Amino acid sequence: MTASNEDQTPTGLSPSVDTGSQKNRKEKAGRGLVVPEAEKRQDGMRAVVIVPVLKNARSRGGHGDTPASAVSTRSSEARLEEAIGLAKAIELEIAQGLIVPISQPRPGTLMGSGKIEEIKALLDQHDAGLVIVDHPLTPVQQRNLEKEWNAKVIDRTGLILEIFGRRASTKEGTLQVDLAHLNYQKGRLVRSWTHLERQRGGAGFMGGPGETQIEADRRLLQERIVKLERELEQVVRTRQLHRAKRRKVPHPIVALVGYTNAGKSTLFNRITGANVRVEDMLFATLDPTLRRMRLPHGRTVIISDTVGFISDLPTHLVAAFRATLEEVLEANLILHVRDVSDPDNAAQAGDVMRILARLGIDEKEGAKRLIEVWNKIDRLDTEAHAATAERTVGREDVIAVSAITGEGIEPLMDVISKRLSGALTECQVTVPPEKLALVSWVYRNSVVSGHEANEDGSVTLEAQMSEAASSELQHKLSNGDNAAR
Repeated sequence: MTASNEDQTPTGLSPSVDTGSQKNRKEKAGRGLVVPEAEKRQDGMRAVVIVPVLKNARSRGGHGDTPASAVSTRSSEARLEEAIGLAKAIELEIAQGLIVPISQPRPGTLMGSGKIEEIKALLDQHDAGLVIVDHPLTPVQQRNLEKEWNAKVIDRTGLILEIFGRRASTKEGTLQVDLAHLNYQKGRLVRSWTHLERQRGGAGFMGGPGETQIEADRRLLQERIVKLERELEQVVRTRQLHRAKRRKVPHPIVALVGYTNAGKSTLFNRITGANVRVEDMLFATLDPTLRRMRLPHGRTVIISDTVGFISDLPTHLVAAFRATLEEVLEANLILHVRDVSDPDNAAQAGDVMRILARLGIDEKEGAKRLIEVWNKIDRLDTEAHAATAERTVGREDVIAVSAITGEGIEPLMDVISKRLSGALTECQVTVPPEKLALVSWVYRNSVVSGHEANEDGSVTLEAQMSEAASSELQHKLSNGDNAAR
């Protein structure tokens, strides 16, 4: 799949397809007619996916100040598979995917002229009108490549923004995506317009040249950004009010985080009984969902399903979605969902931890309130399944589950209960007649194994209860608190 050097033609994932428009161009050429550039690659939904591999770069983005140890070391094949998955998430037809080794990045085009010609030939061969480059491109590089290939070019950031734009369904999500997209486009206006070199005349005949069209459009863009930022400030205030209300009713928050398509929404549906959209694609869900649920030991918690993470998540998106991602910062417990059936899951886990660190959750703090959930064990073969289960025996920081079959869900719930409430102890509680309303409180906050009504009207309960719940119950019994809260 990977070319051995930069001058070798890369091997694609799919065979060439002779489309109808391709056939028409061949017929015209055969009759000696000139094929206009405008007739080339008219299908904008057929794409060629390119994964540049910078041999001497210290990081995937090629930024010299980023040490290699801070960047995930995923294989080129895994990157290509992910890039194709991202493209399919917006229903693009993938004509071919290829890995392009680059020994020295070119400031103007990223890759050398030989590779540009090879890819141009592939675009002609497949009649593809779109090129997806799984690498950050500068506005100059993007514009130059579009001129060379006579096709639309989208880099990784643009592709992720496109996916998020299609997935956003709430007002909050739409605002966040719009803001990220405008910030991304601010430096790329020149590639979208042909009239930007024009100028508006100044006031009066002797006025100066006035404002160029690109300056006017950039000013309008900035005004739109400021407006969106103000609207998002209101979103932040609203979320802060919601969190303040939740603090008054002290239900712990459990947040699900993980790499996109790791099975977070499926797990969320399994443990809460919700019906969040679930599909086998990257970024199937975008907007956060919160549900209240009762743990097996009686305690009520709030489960939060957040947007999936991905490697090289654009800075614009992290900044725009900070109001949403702050739900993770407020969580009492974080469930890091990993797809253990994916060979690249270790690198994916590293990407998730780096994004959590950018949000302000460092590794030391995260270890105190983080549980790794190794999901999709149902996809493992018998030997790998047994090995995975053995690695989690006796551990409470790692639980192996299958959100599809339900395997491991009960142990996961037990671990969540212990982490939030502490270990359960057997206790016997006698509730006097004047405080019988507390019986329902005991049932809600413990596991009751015995119930006996006494002759004096009191009730004796045998229960498994956490230390915190036991202390609260004793306080209610001794202080005359008869409220069943």
